[in-house]
Amino acid sequence: MAYRRFGGTLAFSNDGRHVYFVSNISGQFNLWRLPVEGGWPDQLTAFADQTVRLIAVSPADGTIALCADRAGDEFHQLYLLDPERGWPQQLTNEPTVQHFVGPDAWSPDGTTLAYAANARTPTDMEIWLRDVGTGERRPIFGEGRYTIPGAWAPDGTKLLAYDFHHNSDSTIYLVEVDSGDARELTPHEEDAMFFPGPWAADGSGFYLATDAGAEFHGLAFYDLASSSYEWVDGEPEADVEALAGSADRRYLARLVNEGGWSRLAIRDLGATDVPEPDLPRGALSHLTGFQPPPALSPDGSRAAVILSSPRRPPEVWLVETPSGRARALTESRIGGLGEDDLSEVELVTYPTFDGREIPAWLYRADGAEPGPVVLSIHGGPQSQERPVYNPLYQYLVSRGISVLATNIRGSSGYGKSYMRLIERDWGAGDMQDWDHAVRWLKEQDWVDDGRIGVWGGSYGGFAVLTCVTRLPDHWAAAVDIFGPSNLVTFARAVPPTWRRMMKRFVGDPDEDEELLRERSPMTYIESVKAPLLVIQGATDPRVVKGESDQLVEKLRSLGRTVEYQVFEDEGHGFTKRENELKSMRLSAEWLERYLLGDGGD
Repeated sequence: MAYRRFGGTLAFSNDGRHVYFVSNISGQFNLWRLPVEGGWPDQLTAFADQTVRLIAVSPADGTIALCADRAGDEFHQLYLLDPERGWPQQLTNEPTVQHFVGPDAWSPDGTTLAYAANARTPTDMEIWLRDVGTGERRPIFGEGRYTIPGAWAPDGTKLLAYDFHHNSDSTIYLVEVDSGDARELTPHEEDAMFFPGPWAADGSGFYLATDAGAEFHGLAFYDLASSSYEWVDGEPEADVEALAGSADRRYLARLVNEGGWSRLAIRDLGATDVPEPDLPRGALSHLTGFQPPPALSPDGSRAAVILSSPRRPPEVWLVETPSGRARALTESRIGGLGEDDLSEVELVTYPTFDGREIPAWLYRADGAEPGPVVLSIHGGPQSQERPVYNPLYQYLVSRGISVLATNIRGSSGYGKSYMRLIERDWGAGDMQDWDHAVRWLKEQDWVDDGRIGVWGGSYGGFAVLTCVTRLPDHWAAAVDIFGPSNLVTFARAVPPTWRRMMKRFVGDPDEDEELLRERSPMTYIESVKAPLLVIQGATDPRVVKGESDQLVEKLRSLGRTVEYQVFEDEGHGFTKRENELKSMRLSAEWLERYLLGDGGD
């Protein structure tokens, strides 16, 4: 754990001389500024309880708009900050309302801020405009929907809007700023994802990412005159996971997910060839789902990206666009942590019940004798285990415990057909994938089949609970971090803006109650044999504390071995370094105790 983490935002200053990022250097995720030449960063916020999540930089005067939440409650409030002097000015103080700003929040003239908020109706995420000079604000689009503002048109009269239906379907609208009139640009019959990107300089259209008619999200250009879009580089073979444009609209950057690794590609829209960035192999990490996008300086001469790899924690990398040369701006490692001390990763696959091959990352411990293994299951579930730095994996390997980190059905990055397999199927095909993972492990001569543990958070926590209740004979130890234990109560308690999506995602708690109870770990709780550590954030809005409370209460009444740790000032994830350290230490000690020791200490 001797390193500093990054948050989910990255941007250049409006003059291109600095890079902004969020890091827990101070022990909490605050906003920092670093010259493009390097050096020690300046701390721009000094929050002790709030976490800076996202920022937007005004193209006019460099003012920063940011959103931050308190103790992980995800009720993000808006702030303005002059990066040269002053303190964050709080714009909103609505403790039960969520507010989001994106990288394109500012109008071209810097007078207006576009943001998303569920301020009028808790279930609706609407797009609002705020006049920065007068403070006047008004909703312009999104009633009855979940919408996020995209980029402003170059003349400032229109705004792209991202209308999110669920994890497999979204669409793009064009909204007239003055009237609020909106036109759907990407109507479609079958489910497809459409993500708006930067505009062309002449306002004739914009770039987007979509998987319509394809397995993967590819780069396309939408032409307003013809109301149509075309692939830029042909039908995609890997997911475009993020887009960014320079302020002068000459350069376009995109990150492409190639088998879990992130590749940065920069295009000169003036048709000049741009060298491939000379970056080390790495991938995006995230903070509670927020992934830092690539960033371009206003003139496109520089790009920045935050990448991690199995043996190196995340760093801010700066790319000189004309030459492709890249260098790390930050050094997040502390305490003498070095790559030679850490384990490399191997990509493996194993067969499952329906003939599919399940990809997984293997971190293998040294040793001549068969040893213990931890099966790690990522959250989401429509997310992906990436080859990034994971301190728990590295610690376990150093202690002789191997780790198999799986990308079971439902994981992203392998095409939309694979990702959709998990929808309305929690606790079915996925459970068989975990069962087959253990079967594969038991066939390996380096595995002690009596010392297999399971660890995961969020959906991964649900996976852990499913494993120990419905596959109880496999496990010697288990760690559940804020996992749903009862799919009915979970689906009823999610944040209001999620409710319209739950039927497609997991199931409707009323219409599908019988199915959800049949798939819930609580239904099989009496079968638990493995000692279980449960970790929960008290302010978690996604998987509320009641999910862990009911689980632990029942296990204790049955006399099972269970330990329960609640973090009163955390939500769905860890924002305070001291809490993250404690959580990691608890997980490591629990797994060591039951996989290496006698289980009695």
